[in-house]
Amino acid sequence: MAVARTRSVALVGVTGRAVEVEADVGNGLAGIHLIGLPDTALSEARDRVRSAVVNSTYPWPDARIIVSLFPASLPKRGSQFDLAIAVAILGAAGVVPAERIAEPFFLGELGLDGRIRPVRGVLPSILGAAKHEDATIVVPSANAAEAALVPDAKVVPVAHLRQLVEWLRRGEDAPAPQVEECVEPPKPTTEPALDLADVVGQPVARRALEVCAAGGHNLWMLGPPGTGKTMLAERLPTLLPDLELDHALEVTAIHSVAGVLPPNAPMVSRPPFVSPHHTATAAAVIGGGSTIVRPGAVALAHRGVLFMDEAPEFPRHVLDALRQPLESGRVTVSRAAGSVTFPARFMLVLAANPCPCAQAEEQEEICKCSPTVKRRYLGRLSGPLLDRVDMKVTVVRASRRELMADRQFAESSETVAERVLVARERAAKRLGGTPWRTNAEIPSSILHSDYRPSSEAMKPMTSCLDSGTLSARGLDRAVRVAWTLADLAGKDRPEEDETTAALHFWLGVKS
Repeated sequence: MAVARTRSVALVGVTGRAVEVEADVGNGLAGIHLIGLPDTALSEARDRVRSAVVNSTYPWPDARIIVSLFPASLPKRGSQFDLAIAVAILGAAGVVPAERIAEPFFLGELGLDGRIRPVRGVLPSILGAAKHEDATIVVPSANAAEAALVPDAKVVPVAHLRQLVEWLRRGEDAPAPQVEECVEPPKPTTEPALDLADVVGQPVARRALEVCAAGGHNLWMLGPPGTGKTMLAERLPTLLPDLELDHALEVTAIHSVAGVLPPNAPMVSRPPFVSPHHTATAAAVIGGGSTIVRPGAVALAHRGVLFMDEAPEFPRHVLDALRQPLESGRVTVSRAAGSVTFPARFMLVLAANPCPCAQAEEQEEICKCSPTVKRRYLGRLSGPLLDRVDMKVTVVRASRRELMADRQFAESSETVAERVLVARERAAKRLGGTPWRTNAEIPSSILHSDYRPSSEAMKPMTSCLDSGTLSARGLDRAVRVAWTLADLAGKDRPEEDETTAALHFWLGVKS
């Protein structure tokens, strides 16, 4: 009887947890048994591991094999445990030294011929394994670039099981990764660059977009089709600065778990832009799954923009599900197997037509929707949801003269992004020593104690608060926008001009 131990990583959301893999080769009826709450994909590892070992010209033990995954109470999902199971069995059978496999972490799916195939979630797995001092992590060669993003982590990329076994036998330095032959990838198509200058005739909406980018605020645009709502939303990421390293690692980890990380771009350095279709389910937007909980659109838009075009067409329960992540910056998905929390701090952009027929009353077309139909249509955007939107803008159709006159004043994304960067640097300097980076992240308790504008500047807001046109949450949102306007203007504190403009943006939609 022989027992060998090694380690792997299980993903719980975007958090990697160490798993000890034990293999016991002993007397009894020949066969392999997996214990430790494996799912279907992991249970099928028995056949994949056996074929990979045999086709790599190593003997398969003709004995009873028990593979245990500890902790046994943690559900194990996916095929990333294949390599660790194969190495543990080979260690128990004496093919590789058991002491050489006890400390490293092994990640990878095995092909039947012994090739080590890439898996999802390598970056968060490496981050979880790197918490253990002097950890060595063996990963598939195809995941090497993603694994190398973690600083101070000793990563060993391998392409074939035979290559790994020979390295473990010799005990030498890490093997050089073998590049698999593959079909030459297609050349990327050059897409036209998006620029804010493309949107003309909407100076107020362009200004609102600049304020949102500078402070991380949410936006609602209401107007008929053809006024540029979608164009504006798509150009919002062009105004945002590159992600900081810690934020880029967070976003990359989420995209890696979701399996949408581009193979030629292991690091997501730009704020993501996610635009789900209005037929998307709650699981697609918030996250979920029957067995493996996957991140939804709100998590994929972390540190970026979530754009919901034709917002009233979304099911109301899907829209209302956005309220919790908008407030807390994270989303928790609960299933029978447990709960998983994903980070979800994003900028929400809503776009809506004024009514189902989408005809503008100021044009020659005549709107045939009754007031009841209009009220019911926009009523799908609940008051509590809109109360969490910082800025509201009415977008109207521009005349030919207005389009031609505004074209010479439309600034490029590069010009606006420079002002946004300066404003964000002012906010970051003011918020130094706190966990917040933008004005939209400041909690209410701190906002009214350390960052409350003067009484003179607050007069427009307090008047609306007394009349009932502004809620307590709306007051907080307007004050945060006022701080962003002050940062864009280069002022130390908001004045009455900034609070009045912030209030205008809060009450700007006229349906």
